[in-house]
Amino acid sequence: MLPPTSILVGHIGKLFWLRVEGRGTFQDSVQVKRAFQRIIAEGIRDLVVDLERCPTMDSTFLGTLTGTALNLMEQGGGSLSVLNANPRNQQLLTELGLNHLLELDVAGTAWPNERREACAQLSTCNEAKAKCKEENAQHVLDAHQTLAELNQENRGRFRDVIHFLEQEVSGAQISAT
Repeated sequence: MLPPTSILVGHIGKLFWLRVEGRGTFQDSVQVKRAFQRIIAEGIRDLVVDLERCPTMDSTFLGTLTGTALNLMEQGGGSLSVLNANPRNQQLLTELGLNHLLELDVAGTAWPNERREACAQLSTCNEAKAKCKEENAQHVLDAHQTLAELNQENRGRFRDVIHFLEQEVSGAQISAT
């Protein structure tokens, strides 16, 4: 069994740093989304996702990163940099077209001074995870819809997942009333 993922965060100057220690999955993506929403609301516009200790990411986690990058664009700019991505994560980001939205630092040259400082500054993310199954299902649906809107290949890739999740979410809303 794999150890649970930890999300570590910190401010390095006017930069928000988020490190994923473990797999980036739907289980932690609501927490990551909330951390980014809070920091963007505070006016921070330079965001880093450090994947040095993240062996892989699922589509929900990737959709969460996509939504954050789009949110920055809608709010007038900023940057979402992805650092230390292994070859598998680089492939995932590129195949889904996220490399056109995010700053994917393959060369390892982005934020050189902040990289050293980040290790000493990071602490456990205190944002809440999804509170219930319905909230998590809605988030997973939103993340996949965001990926599907990015390009035609993603529409086909996630069509069935989106259809299934729409049924699950609408069924949960009906049973809640």
